[in-house]
Amino acid sequence: MTENSDMPAHLHAKGASSRPAPAAAASNVRANGGDDVFYPSSDGKPMAENMWQADAILNATFDLRTALPGALVAADILLYPEQGNNRNSIGPDVLVAFGIGTDNRSSYLVWEEGKPPDWVLEVASPSTQENDQGCKRQRYAALGVPEYWLFDPKGDAYPSGTPRLQGLGLADGAYRPLQSRLAPGEERRMIRSKVLRLDVCADGALLRFRDPATGRDIRHPPEVAAAAERAESRAEREAARATQEAARAAREAAARSTAEARIAELEAALRRRT
Repeated sequence: MTENSDMPAHLHAKGASSRPAPAAAASNVRANGGDDVFYPSSDGKPMAENMWQADAILNATFDLRTALPGALVAADILLYPEQGNNRNSIGPDVLVAFGIGTDNRSSYLVWEEGKPPDWVLEVASPSTQENDQGCKRQRYAALGVPEYWLFDPKGDAYPSGTPRLQGLGLADGAYRPLQSRLAPGEERRMIRSKVLRLDVCADGALLRFRDPATGRDIRHPPEVAAAAERAESRAEREAARATQEAARAAREAAARSTAEARIAELEAALRRRT
């Protein structure tokens, strides 16, 4: 979808700008080979409006990088759909794209990557939720993004009765809700992402991803750190036990050696007497 400066303000997505891009420093822009247009890597807006939103975005990014090591997983990166138009941009909170490599990018240029993202997540705040469910939804559908997900981490952004987590799949040019189901043996509902091949659910103020092939949750970064610390502590305890066992074995060997030597001395003394 092309955006022009005369487009109504309510149709501009977060991260979109109606002003021509300035000739900024190279660290702030990206030029595409074949044209002289600069594509800014920042819209000057913060990644999140509150800690709930920021934590949800960052945790989803790290979890997905763990679960999908061969995919590009990017947070708060500007997406440009149209070559030559630096006024037409969208700022997804998190995107996933397969088959284009994992090198860092300052922006996502659809014509350079050869495809739109495969999966997009928008994490809601009270000021962005209407745009996420309206304009952005339409724009991602027009781009052909196969799955679009929305999440309200704090639970106060969406209208009453709206699920905190929504997974939408593209069908016939429009998004349709993906069905949720109860996780086996649990009370929480999970939604299967066909694109990611992962199950997703709301877990407090964060998203939880699960590998359906193993039934195991992808651990959040603090959980990974805690597990590493426990493993390190366990290794240290095992090393300490091994050292103690070695010392005990050495003491017992020394005691046996001393006893054997004493016995030999006594036997020798008895032989001399006889």
